[in-house]
Order: sequence, then structure tokens, then C-alpha cells
Amino acid sequence: MQLFDDLVTRQIETMDQLIKIQEEIERCQEIENQLFELEDLAKLSIIQEEIDIMREELKAIQHTFQIQTQQIIKSFSDEKKLCAK
Repeated sequence: MQLFDDLVTRQIETMDQLIKIQEEIERCQEIENQLFELEDLAKLSIIQEEIDIMREELKAIQHTFQIQTQQIIKSFSDEKKLCAK
């Protein structure tokens, strides 16, 4: 059961990363909207690049989260099989 607990702990940490980057993207999108309204194209371009980078980071973290979910399911299933014997 230790492996399962470790996997769950790591996934919780990954979830925290997901939440933080999503919040950061939302914050940057608010800035993006303000810059668009102010027609500050130079700064708008910079913030859009930052948002694109964060979205790529978010995709990578989501992929990690999916892999961790699969590992947790497998670990739980393996533990269940051991307990059934």
C-alpha cells in the first residue's frame, strides 16, 4: 500500500502545479484583455507569448497527471489482487 500512497501524494503535488499554472494563465489573460483595450500591441504580444508558453507547460503537466492516474489505478488493482490471494 506504500506505493499507492506515494503515487497519490505525487499526484496531489501535480494537481497543485496544475491549479497554480491555470490561475497564472487566467491572471495573464486578464492583463491581455486590458492591454488589448489599451491597444498596447508591444506588451500584448509579449503577454500572449507568455500565455502560449504556460499553456504548453499546462499540457505537459496534464499529461503527467494522466500517467500518474494510470499508475495509481494499476497500483490499486495490483494491491487488490494481492489481498485477494
